[in-house]
Amino acid sequence: MIQVTEQAAAELKQLVGDSGQALRLFIQKGGCAGHQYAMKLDDPAADDTVIETSGGRVVVDPESMTLLDGSVVDFSDALTDSGFKITNPNAARSCGCGTSFEPEVEGETPSYDASQDGSVCGGDEAEEEAAIQS
Repeated sequence: MIQVTEQAAAELKQLVGDSGQALRLFIQKGGCAGHQYAMKLDDPAADDTVIETSGGRVVVDPESMTLLDGSVVDFSDALTDSGFKITNPNAARSCGCGTSFEPEVEGETPSYDASQDGSVCGGDEAEEEAAIQS
């Protein structure tokens, strides 16, 4: 399951109002490390996992859920880095930009040089984060 922090839930509730929409999290092929996070406001579909916390809703399609299970969605309102953030325990490595990751596969060694983790885009983040600008 995905955890949504109280701060993220409050921001979502304010963002969508009474529209009935939710924040859709999904994974796309691409990015510096092979997979990238994507987010948009959307209506829930019948096969989505719906996570509701304090009036804020997040929806995830079944395929993306396999790569996001156990993640935490938070919100940062920092002056230079505001937006929704994802901390994903399923990432074997992440790109320095924070929006791209290589998923961890049981029994396989990641196809990268660990000394380069986070350096592709010039960063060295320890956690996998993605942001949707508010």
